[in-house]
Amino acid sequence: RFKNSVIAETPEKKLEHVINDLIEDIAPHAVNVASPYFIGHMTSAIPFFMVHLKTIVAALNQNVVKLETSKVVSVIEKQVMAKIHRLIYRKSDRFYDEHVQNTHTALGCFAEDGTLANLTALWVARNNLFSPKEGFAGVEKDGIQAAYNAYGVERCVILVSRLGHYSLQKAAGVLGIGNRNIIAVKVDKENRIELDRLVNTIDAIKTNETKTRILAVIGIAGATETGSIDPLSSLGRICSENRIHFHVDAAWGGPTLMSHRYGHLLSGIEKADSVTIDGHKQFYMPMSAGMVFFKDPTALDSIVYHANYVNRLGSVDLGIKSISGSREANSLILDAALKIMGSQGYALLIEHGIETARAFADEIRSRPDFELVTAPVLNILTYRVFPFPMKGQFAQGNPLQRKEITAKLNKINRTVQRLQREAGKSFVSRTTLKIVDSPEEEIVVLRCVIMNPMTTITILREILDEQEKIYRNAFP
Repeated sequence: RFKNSVIAETPEKKLEHVINDLIEDIAPHAVNVASPYFIGHMTSAIPFFMVHLKTIVAALNQNVVKLETSKVVSVIEKQVMAKIHRLIYRKSDRFYDEHVQNTHTALGCFAEDGTLANLTALWVARNNLFSPKEGFAGVEKDGIQAAYNAYGVERCVILVSRLGHYSLQKAAGVLGIGNRNIIAVKVDKENRIELDRLVNTIDAIKTNETKTRILAVIGIAGATETGSIDPLSSLGRICSENRIHFHVDAAWGGPTLMSHRYGHLLSGIEKADSVTIDGHKQFYMPMSAGMVFFKDPTALDSIVYHANYVNRLGSVDLGIKSISGSREANSLILDAALKIMGSQGYALLIEHGIETARAFADEIRSRPDFELVTAPVLNILTYRVFPFPMKGQFAQGNPLQRKEITAKLNKINRTVQRLQREAGKSFVSRTTLKIVDSPEEEIVVLRCVIMNPMTTITILREILDEQEKIYRNAFP
């Protein structure tokens, strides 16, 4: 099926038949992300009103690249950006009164996803690091090699923990510094960046690599694999002391700021020069929407582009300061959702996820044939099937025996995850983590993301029961 590469010259089907095909032939074979048993990825059920909002946005078909194609929608977008900016940076009323509709400044911008939001943040950081000087028009005009020559640089690096999102490697490639220059800093037992190692790395670069520049240090607020949060306040201080751009990838964890109970987990995010947050994650928006915010309202001036037919010189169009060209009005969906839900409506969803994940962690600990690998900070955790007899063998084994047991456990967990996915009732994802004490070794773990408010501890127990049954049948 689905191998027809010819476009029919005449209509093939009526709308009603096409819709019926979508319902009968496509939907049953798509992933049921709305199921409370689907707990493997950062995609979940969305509030039903989002479907209506998405429909209205599609019908309006506004293009927020320019005022001429969006009018009031561009104005609303600036207001929405100010609301989320205030959530992060908590500036004064006077600050937001000045900048919310200021046509000469921008508190941030929408992008299609977190990848482009991260790219935008690092694009700004790169252009500010290699800004124009005598005989050099700036990296944006003259290119990366000319920038290196002008500044006497041979290499440019970005520092982030080894749990950094792979979009950062893409950004390094696109920006011309090379993805080999993403330096992965080791993490501690809580999967947070090791501050001493980071400081030592910065000092070593400044002392021994005088022709290397640090473009940015990135803190993670909700690591994709473990949900862990770096010590943001300390990172902000280190970056300030060393005059390094501090970016926080809060694509996942950012909305936690709306929770009075758990917002403190992101303490220090206000020190960031730039912050990424995804709308289609814990703002529960339809796919896809990314946002990037800047502490300095003039930061985006370093990536301004104009075109005679659309974003002309002197215009105030949003597309002037954005990596995106034509773009749908996702801001209308977020604006409406914030009005419908309120910050405490969102907080209820976020708190449910965090507290259910903690209860799930306790359940895993109580079962002899499982091992909790990374405890939840937010609503993500990892664990693995670890049969009780093998735990004793592992504890008493020598390094070679432990390595052999780890290989067996990896096979068990790959198999259990695959068979459970193929059975179709439940879905838990899988990833590979490095062992902190033995970084050369990797373990296969099962990964859960608890964001569906219909996911209960009862359902999670059923998922564990199913995994136990699969293990016993596959490894009698």
